[in-house]
Amino acid sequence: MVFDLIFVVSCFYFFLPAYCANMVPPLVRNIRWLRFLDVPVDFGRKLNNSRIFGSHKTWRGFAASMAVGMSVAAFQGWLYQFNWANELSSFDYRAVDIWLFGFLISLGAVAGDLACAFVKRRLRIDPGASFMPWDQTNYVIGSFFILEPYVRPHLESSLSVWGVLFVLTFFLHILFNRFGYDLGLHKAKW
Repeated sequence: MVFDLIFVVSCFYFFLPAYCANMVPPLVRNIRWLRFLDVPVDFGRKLNNSRIFGSHKTWRGFAASMAVGMSVAAFQGWLYQFNWANELSSFDYRAVDIWLFGFLISLGAVAGDLACAFVKRRLRIDPGASFMPWDQTNYVIGSFFILEPYVRPHLESSLSVWGVLFVLTFFLHILFNRFGYDLGLHKAKW
């Protein structure tokens, strides 16, 4: 099997809304006009004497992730009119409702992150503590379960795309988190 760089770049481009959605929460942490959304998603509730998700998973991060992911998807839908974007794309953006696609891929990214936080709290792993490879890939898994039924008819080599995304995201997540950590934007190196 020959390594196909174009296919990998195409997979990356397809998943760009989820990547952006996943990166946003640490970036909006200190935005004052969003403070009203600085409420934990679990509203401080506990399950078996442990927080459901933790205080760091907020509605601010959820809303920002959804807005950014949907906006990136809408922009990709608009770019699809150009030949270079059309060639780069792994599926036909005209064949789907672009806002629904953006909503589902963003929701999948957030749901995967929340599911990982839920498991970490059950295992008594502190927020920010390493939980490899799940911290790095949870949003791929969440997006797969939520988005795959919707995009399967439109996505060529669907399982290959998700497999490449799982591996690619593991390494990209570590790289970007390290970069964010060095800039003081992220609390964990991984």
